Amino acid sequence: MDIPNRIAIGILGPEGLVNKVLSVIATSFPSFQPLFRACSVEEAPRAAEELLAEVEVLLITGPTLYRRVKEKVVTHLPVHMIPLTDTGLFSALYRMRSKPELNPSQTVFSIDSFSSSALSKHVKEIGETASHFLIYDGVPYPHVQEITQFHADAFHRGATHAAMTTESEVADKLNELGIPCEWITPTDQNITVALERALLSTETRRSKEAQILVGMINVDDFGKKLQQQSSEHDIQRFKLEIHRRLIDYVESLDGYLTHLGADEYLFFTTRGIFERETVGYKSVPLAREVWKSLGLSLSMGIGFGRSANEAGTHARLALRRCKEAGGNTCFIVREDKTLIGPLEMADPLSRDMSVTDPILLKNAEDAGMTSAYLSRLLATVARSNKLDYEVHELANILGVTVRSTHRLLLQWMDHGLISITGYVKVPKGRPKQTFRLHFLEKFAESAPLN
Repeated sequence: MDIPNRIAIGILGPEGLVNKVLSVIATSFPSFQPLFRACSVEEAPRAAEELLAEVEVLLITGPTLYRRVKEKVVTHLPVHMIPLTDTGLFSALYRMRSKPELNPSQTVFSIDSFSSSALSKHVKEIGETASHFLIYDGVPYPHVQEITQFHADAFHRGATHAAMTTESEVADKLNELGIPCEWITPTDQNITVALERALLSTETRRSKEAQILVGMINVDDFGKKLQQQSSEHDIQRFKLEIHRRLIDYVESLDGYLTHLGADEYLFFTTRGIFERETVGYKSVPLAREVWKSLGLSLSMGIGFGRSANEAGTHARLALRRCKEAGGNTCFIVREDKTLIGPLEMADPLSRDMSVTDPILLKNAEDAGMTSAYLSRLLATVARSNKLDYEVHELANILGVTVRSTHRLLLQWMDHGLISITGYVKVPKGRPKQTFRLHFLEKFAESAPLN
């Protein structure tokens, strides 16, 4: 399903890494519309040409594939690579050291794609010595067969006890030969950095950097807070302190703030600055500061648009969504009226609970899931690390009757958001059904779910 106004990015590499990149895009890069090809080194040039006909930027998952594409394919579009770094090496080394059949103090590894100087520098930081590694020093751009032969020969003559490779095809062949092997893959952080560079290199992104953004801020329960002040002077000081905090925040955005009256403020800045300030639409530092100093929560609606009028209309729509969700949150409405959010506001140091996948948000909206329901379910799942609930539990979370909850669950099941996972026996009557909120799996901890 294509989403309008998203930037088409091509992902090229082995299937395992492609899926890893797609996962990072789904959770952290709502601006990207990924198109991908899983391929081998030999298939890479043709796959790259197919992708470059449809995308603005191409991201390749490793150096061997990247070199092969650059040798064979001519293009004016930006082509980026996920680089090899020490974090991927450390992760693979940790997995290798954890294998019970290997003696950590005596194991020697064969390794490719790292120079002697780079490897020595990396392993020194974690107390390893370069003598534990036999480094491939053959031709600069070897074929898969040559790298495989290097690892296999070293292992069979007893020079090494295991292999570490950056090539998925080599890892597959070594595993077939029964040689202990670890595939060195980039971490999520490596992928995130590469995607950020790819995003900044696109023509669409450069044009959107300067796009005007309209924001509307509403102070939650403003009237009640005023009633708690003991005098008119205290009320005026309270209002001035709120205004001062908002001015400081908008100044950090190089923006412009105006007070619309009572509890509402309007500000303007650019899209690029706001995205950097919120770390890719993840958190709003202002909210935590205002909560800690004044005990106030804020609702913030952000609007993107092709004109100032459209951006302002979308900001108002986003603010309305915030209020429907109970406040203390932020929604963003983009040019095509797709949503980003809710972003939790009170504590940006807490685990990320923002929803940036526009397809998920569209499916939830089509299934009759309001912003308020989504926000309450998000908060509950993130707090409890639990995905399975009975009907009466969901009714309490959503604040509706059990009958209404049954009706909502049927809609959500029809749209593939949830499923029945089991039954709980009760002393009398029919067993109670339990429902799993599949669409919120990424917000639960990795611990086993109840």
